[in-house]
Amino acid sequence: MRAVATTEPGRLWIIGTVVAVLVVAFGAVTAWEVSDRAAAADDVVNRSQPLSADAASIYRSLADADTAAASGFLAGGQEPLDVRKRYDADIATASRLLVKAAANTTGSAESAQQIATLNEQLPLYNGLVEQARANNRQGFPVGGAYLRFANQKMSSSLLPAAQKLYEAETGRLYDDYDQADTWPYAATVLGLLALGGLVWVQRRNYLRTNRVFNHGLVAATAASTVVMLWLVVGHAVASSDLSTSRAHGQESLKVLNDARISSLQARANENLTLVARGAVLTKDGKDLYEAEFTKEMSALSDKLGVAKNLADDDAGKEPVTQAKDDMDTWQKRHTTARRTDDSGDYDGALNQVLAAKGSTGECFDRVDQQLDSAISHEQRQFTTAASDGRGALTGLPLGAAALAVLAAAAAAVGVSRRLAEYR
Repeated sequence: MRAVATTEPGRLWIIGTVVAVLVVAFGAVTAWEVSDRAAAADDVVNRSQPLSADAASIYRSLADADTAAASGFLAGGQEPLDVRKRYDADIATASRLLVKAAANTTGSAESAQQIATLNEQLPLYNGLVEQARANNRQGFPVGGAYLRFANQKMSSSLLPAAQKLYEAETGRLYDDYDQADTWPYAATVLGLLALGGLVWVQRRNYLRTNRVFNHGLVAATAASTVVMLWLVVGHAVASSDLSTSRAHGQESLKVLNDARISSLQARANENLTLVARGAVLTKDGKDLYEAEFTKEMSALSDKLGVAKNLADDDAGKEPVTQAKDDMDTWQKRHTTARRTDDSGDYDGALNQVLAAKGSTGECFDRVDQQLDSAISHEQRQFTTAASDGRGALTGLPLGAAALAVLAAAAAAVGVSRRLAEYR
């Protein structure tokens, strides 16, 4: 190599080889890094976000089933058909999504553990609810104890497991976001080295031969510049779109799902206040379910405020604003119902909680509908932005590899033309 480097043809051969290797390495590393980020972006759209949404739906279905079970119990021995169908649909939805999560959640020990817990505890909960129904139909007071025990199992086992599953899947989603958003530093550095090497070779050629352009080296520089610009612009656009989907899609969805869960838990506690009739107390002697209702309503109010601030258009803000208004009405009607119950009119309070019109149940249904509408809107925004981000990287790995091979070949041709002059 030292002997070869002492002659101009030898030096040209070494320079051409180094430049060609740099260009090929630039294309290969670009294809590898961009493929990795494109795969992460695809996971955001098609795997981790849907799994996170399914985990949130599992939690919501379980909480709604608990609410429906309490509502049906309060209605008396003859449970309303629509309430029973709602409960059955919630249990079926939770079971179906658990099967789906078990099939698609691979490599996550935390998720697998929580899915196993849910699969184990859900039949036990369902059995307790059926025991409560059977005793309630016969007028046995022990039915209320079965329902409270079922609610305790839901609160202490099922919902915490569903919450941990949701957090685990959401954590994987954010990991995919971070991976897709990481700048391709190695490709950038190699690209700058390749372009710098090509410019240096052409300047050296000009200084030694007084020839302004070498067609092969110019073509190699143009192809490498295209790859570099494609890499920078494509990744910047993808990063921007993915950031938009995260800030104005996923973050909004997370808050809205949390708000919906708070409303469901508030409704379940409101019903259980009438089921228990003061039988379950806090350490300071207050009604436990009433205290939990107050806590969840406060959390619901806070989350609705955050969701409204995160919404970036009127279509997103309107249902959240309406949900807040309905929540305020719910709170007022609940206060009236509690006053009626405390005065000794249990049947009157029951009507104010369960009636089709003018009840707290009507307000709860409206809150749930508005939150469902807001979630659907934010889900569409997420899908659009995240899909655009993934699309910005489409074709870049293959294009970078092809252009790099073309650039390397052009550089080799350009140097070989110069070498031919020495033969």
